[in-house]
Amino acid sequence: MSVLKTIAAAVSLAVTAQSAGWAQSLIRDTEIEHVMRGYADPIIEAAGLNVNDVDFYLVADPEINAFVTGGQNIFMHTGMIVQADTPNQLKGVIAHETGHITGAHLARSGDAMSAARTPMFVSLGLGVLAALAGEGGAAGALMASSQQFGALSYLTYSRAQEASADQAALQFLEAAGENPEGLVGFFERFRYQEVMSQARRFPYFRSHPLSSDRIQSLRRGVAASPYHGQPDSPEDIAELRRIQAKIYGFLVDPEYVFYRYPESDTSLPARYARAVAYYHDARLERAVEEIESLLAEEPDNPYFHELHGQMLFESGHPEEAIAPHRRSVELEPTAPLLRVNLAIAMIATENPDYREEAAQHLRVALDIEPDNAFAWYQLSILHDRNGDTALAQLAVAEQAFAVGDRMRAYQFAMRAREGLDQGTPSWFRASEIQAVSQPTEDDLREMRRRERQRMN
Repeated sequence: MSVLKTIAAAVSLAVTAQSAGWAQSLIRDTEIEHVMRGYADPIIEAAGLNVNDVDFYLVADPEINAFVTGGQNIFMHTGMIVQADTPNQLKGVIAHETGHITGAHLARSGDAMSAARTPMFVSLGLGVLAALAGEGGAAGALMASSQQFGALSYLTYSRAQEASADQAALQFLEAAGENPEGLVGFFERFRYQEVMSQARRFPYFRSHPLSSDRIQSLRRGVAASPYHGQPDSPEDIAELRRIQAKIYGFLVDPEYVFYRYPESDTSLPARYARAVAYYHDARLERAVEEIESLLAEEPDNPYFHELHGQMLFESGHPEEAIAPHRRSVELEPTAPLLRVNLAIAMIATENPDYREEAAQHLRVALDIEPDNAFAWYQLSILHDRNGDTALAQLAVAEQAFAVGDRMRAYQFAMRAREGLDQGTPSWFRASEIQAVSQPTEDDLREMRRRERQRMN
């Protein structure tokens, strides 16, 4: 696990290789998010929270860690997912973090919240860099935002708060009809961390202090649960193995993937991981063979079609990528990232016949995810190609607003407002962005300086 390869970006951001380990970035993937929300939502509801108010973020990092910050935001490292033995263990960790939310254990939100809300999405399932789409400036601005997340500091909870979150987790899991044994099983698996120095512990156990008394208390609670001993279903375990293989395939060097999933392993997760690894190893023919074997087994799996489309797109065949991406949307029409996949493939062909359909897919995606900056950027490209300059400027303002670039949002909203018909929904939206993004005097001076440079 020495280095991350550059993977596809959903909003103009690539994960960069670092010699010391993986770069720490937020990632997006429809399949993984679907599985994790399937674990989290019943627990969140059992805790009396609104699932739409609790955001769940995936962090591309091999360390075992999960944490809550900035209000109701749960972060989980990919290392936690890959290292989990069962879905039940992940549900236990999610229930514990939910306990920190309901217990109001968050001491601060400021910078951490800003970092959490910055929508810098690196997608395992999306296949284009913004720079390749023709806008290196937008890519650079969004890449710069990754530094905010890199500076994110994790909260450290007291033993009393840990005990409180443990007891809340037991209650939430029981209310959701889940076996709480996974939580204590996860802690027991890493019980040796208790005797290690603080510096040598996994990040999770640095911020979540572990003790024998805590484990014993959990054990008593688990034994009293009516769901104690209830196993994970074979289907749930198989689903977890798939996303573990997918994460491994995307985030680990191919040589390690082939070691963990050798050719002798013909299981579906192994073929899934190898399909990605072959592609990253520039062995497209072998990658396509693996993905075709998966599609032969499950022809209606939207994520296999998505991966097939990504391979074709990133190999310079956007026209051929449209069909598998369109099929993925047909199979899962409410997934915004799948629609963005299809739209960017259509846009990349530069065929004007695809423009209206691509715009429609982007609009649907943005109805579901209004803060998806990359979708706004792609929509600005379409408006510009159609000669709708004011709408293109409004889309850029939306993109800038989504990533927290207040001055840029103000500037483009102001330009858009001047070119839009007064009283239209677009004019009102431009006015709204302009009002809420009102820059400071220093910002205005900088904006005027840039305008002078642009005019010269």
